Amino acid sequence: MNVIKSPKALLVGAALLCTGMLHAAVKPILHKVANDEEVSTTLTPRSKDALFSNNASYTFDVKNTYNTVQEGKVSYRVTTPTGVLVAKDSVKVKISARGSNSYNFNIPAMKPGFYKINFMINVSDYDDTTRRVFGIRPQEIRSNHSRPADFDAFWQTAKDQLAAVKPDFKMTEKPEMEKDNRLAYLIEMRSLDNIVIRGWLTIPKAGPKGRKFSVLVGLPGYQVNLMPMFGPDEDIAVITLNVRGQGNSRDVIHTKREDYITLNVEDKNKYVMRGAIMDCIRVIDFIYSRPELDHNRIEISGGSMGGYLVAALASLDSRINIASAQNPILGDIRNLVGSAEWPIYDFKKYASEKPGLSFDKILDNLDYYDIKNFAPNIKAPILVGVGLLDHLAPPNNEFAFYNNIPAKNKKIMVFKDLGHEVPMDYVMQEGHWMRDTFGLF
Repeated sequence: MNVIKSPKALLVGAALLCTGMLHAAVKPILHKVANDEEVSTTLTPRSKDALFSNNASYTFDVKNTYNTVQEGKVSYRVTTPTGVLVAKDSVKVKISARGSNSYNFNIPAMKPGFYKINFMINVSDYDDTTRRVFGIRPQEIRSNHSRPADFDAFWQTAKDQLAAVKPDFKMTEKPEMEKDNRLAYLIEMRSLDNIVIRGWLTIPKAGPKGRKFSVLVGLPGYQVNLMPMFGPDEDIAVITLNVRGQGNSRDVIHTKREDYITLNVEDKNKYVMRGAIMDCIRVIDFIYSRPELDHNRIEISGGSMGGYLVAALASLDSRINIASAQNPILGDIRNLVGSAEWPIYDFKKYASEKPGLSFDKILDNLDYYDIKNFAPNIKAPILVGVGLLDHLAPPNNEFAFYNNIPAKNKKIMVFKDLGHEVPMDYVMQEGHWMRDTFGLF
């Protein structure tokens, strides 16, 4: 079970429960030898988030605890996300025995976008590379690829088909799972294609009769089995949803992990994500069917594929009140080609194994599933988290999505040294934001 370990004032588990991908935090570079002599380096951007208006600039600090002088060079290389070299430079260095030096670098002006930068140190007894990413005026990033003209009609058809399916909502109390003075329920419902999907609801026992609880909906990361979430918060009910093909919703769709992302992608009307997104709308229908849940205080939250589902749901369902998307995948998909291995490799492989199917056809279908195309319809306040070192949801693609959102109340938090994750600072801010928005004091 996932346990909310925060104090009563915050529900901080939501952003962390849904990622389902490998996390890639950056650790300090340190080189050790047997006699405790070492060379250590620290790279510091002269901008808090490594976002710059024109010229990127860095300070590279080197500390030498060897009893010998270290001579050589410090250099950098800047490339585009697809690996095209755009700038490089180097300086000769001489670091005294048990001494330290700092080297300042100003990178030539570049166009809006994100760039990979590698700093290399090559001295007498030490060689290493520090890899980072910086952004130039990311608020100006726009996709070069258009939205399908029938995008809205396509999704309205899906919603109409969902509405024709009788939901058959079912709640089964699970007293053996109760903890933290919260009731636990298995929830079940029928979604698009009459597929049964499941999830969990935990709700505080405390409170006067007839009280309505604010709702936090956790949406799942890629092939993550979400379980009930507990915690001492007496104001919030928590739903964790397993969309079709995941967790306890694998009755009909039960692919191997690596095959889920490509399931039926050759047909935009049958692609697995179409049903998964409709499953998320169905869980909002469930909330509206329950008298103890406040229909005017609904937050949706998720990371990775969960962040993707948050973006799609916030676009398609106006009943959402606030949304939090951490490292959402499948943004500006065509621009992932050449810059991200996953899921592009999987799509190309799938096309090569299907007679008559081309990769271009898959990209045409994926235009209907790209979060930057969902973005223009997002009206609810939204918080987005981005790691600049994320190889699954690269920052260029995240900003192409974010900059397409017209919502007046939107915010993006950028983490220069993180990959496919968000830190506790994001989680705490999300918790405060939810409580402030819903008046939970």
